[in-house]
Amino acid sequence: MGAAVGRSGLAVVEELRERIRQLQAAPRRALSVLRTGVDAVDALLPQGGLPLGHSVELCGEAASGRTSLALRAVAAAHRELRLCAWVDGPKELYPPAAAALGVDLERLLVVRPQAFAQRVWAAVQLARSGAFTAVVVDLTLGVGAPGRPERLALTEARKLADAAARGGTLVLLLTSPEAPADGLARLRLEARGVQGWSVELERSRGGGVGTRVVSPWRELYPEVGLDAGARLLDADVEASGDAGPDFYRDPADRVRNGMGILGQRPGRDAPMPSLGSALSPAGR
Repeated sequence: MGAAVGRSGLAVVEELRERIRQLQAAPRRALSVLRTGVDAVDALLPQGGLPLGHSVELCGEAASGRTSLALRAVAAAHRELRLCAWVDGPKELYPPAAAALGVDLERLLVVRPQAFAQRVWAAVQLARSGAFTAVVVDLTLGVGAPGRPERLALTEARKLADAAARGGTLVLLLTSPEAPADGLARLRLEARGVQGWSVELERSRGGGVGTRVVSPWRELYPEVGLDAGARLLDADVEASGDAGPDFYRDPADRVRNGMGILGQRPGRDAPMPSLGSALSPAGR
């Protein structure tokens, strides 16, 4: 029984190796940088994109766009028929959302280590193998996770940089502002409400440090169009003028209490109309 299980495991590994060889043998063009598809972000980088063979950090709070920008980079690699890997530390990668951003799930290897040290070890092995164009390493705790994120040690950052150089792989580190890493470049991402999001080149050996771009959400999510219905702001209401003589508008100094019209709870405090006539049998 044990021998059968061992042969089955070896067969799976050999099948995976053969699949990787077939995908790598497909016609491709040489890449030195990986463009995210977000023109404003690509123009922010000195090389015109995310450089292969280096580690780049995407630093930001939750919902700042760091994961979506990494998915856009992975989707760009998949359009070139390349393989990518995702070390999903917080175990929050949602495949349908990734596919909506253009990710080819058949070309994405997802690894979910248990411990923080195992994330680094897995990323080093994946990047050093040279089989993957991009290896994304999520070093965050995830949404709602207790505690503070563990910071990447300098020796671990050097191991990742060395593995990226050996394998010619782009290593994307997803971090939070409380625990930044030491990549070749660092992009700081911030959400700016309905107006959009900002990206600042906070660290770079190629120059351009301190440059920033602010873009609408539709540039990051063109298929979804998040800001299509978020333009009814106070300025828009004032510019539109009075809605009409029959339109009732509460005075500006009145505070809504969340309990419905006139402070009543519908169906409980306000009297309900009689439904007897409507419920009487037909013909009665």
